[in-house]
Amino acid sequence: MNAGGMRTWREGVLLLVLLAALVLILAAGPIHQDTRLHALADDRTLFGIQNFFNVTSNVAFLLVGFVGLFAGRGGRISEASRSWFVLFLGIALVCFGSAYYHWTPNNATLVWDRLPMTFAFMGFLVAVVSEHLGEHVERLLLAPALIAGIASVLWWHYTGDLRFYIWVQLSPFLAIVVLLLAYPGRYTHRAYLWYGLGLYALAKVAEGLDREIYSVTAQVLSGHVLKHLLAACAVFVIYLMLLRRSALSELPGFPLARE
Repeated sequence: MNAGGMRTWREGVLLLVLLAALVLILAAGPIHQDTRLHALADDRTLFGIQNFFNVTSNVAFLLVGFVGLFAGRGGRISEASRSWFVLFLGIALVCFGSAYYHWTPNNATLVWDRLPMTFAFMGFLVAVVSEHLGEHVERLLLAPALIAGIASVLWWHYTGDLRFYIWVQLSPFLAIVVLLLAYPGRYTHRAYLWYGLGLYALAKVAEGLDREIYSVTAQVLSGHVLKHLLAACAVFVIYLMLLRRSALSELPGFPLARE
């Protein structure tokens, strides 16, 4: 298969995976928010702050978002610089939206937690896709992707249906798997994407085991707080990737490779 045919095949697989996920999620029927999410295991109040550790652990997002906003100074961000900027800006804003939600957990405050998260998810999606498919992808997709992310939260808020938001959260990680398996790398340290993906998966597991982890740790650390820390670590790994990597084309004798 020639280079043009291989490129078309890869792009077709990526599009098919993303669309298939959307179709499957939509076919499941309306998915409503489980209100048990708001019943945090660690609900201790300290210094007048309700759910103190669930609120303050969001500082990790502010820190990693802040350092990520300056990652481009090293010249390693590439042509997807705007998308990476949106990712880290979204992560920094998650600190405030998530802290507000965890201070008073309910569906109304959860909107402000999820809105900046969609900025991060869509910025990440467009960044990784652009770096594998070409600079034109960012110009075409960044604004529509951000609009879709915001729309997914508003759709859930006004209809109670989470399906579109679930796809917005899932699509960047599906894209990473396809891109890493099907496309050659353009930069070193691409394996860091796998590390970030693994940390985020662990964060979601910790969220689901909120009370169990709180019990096992003798009420020192809840699963939800651990989720915040693991998710922030996942983003920090992406920051390290951007900080340490080099373009393969700039390395003499280094062929275009998967890793």
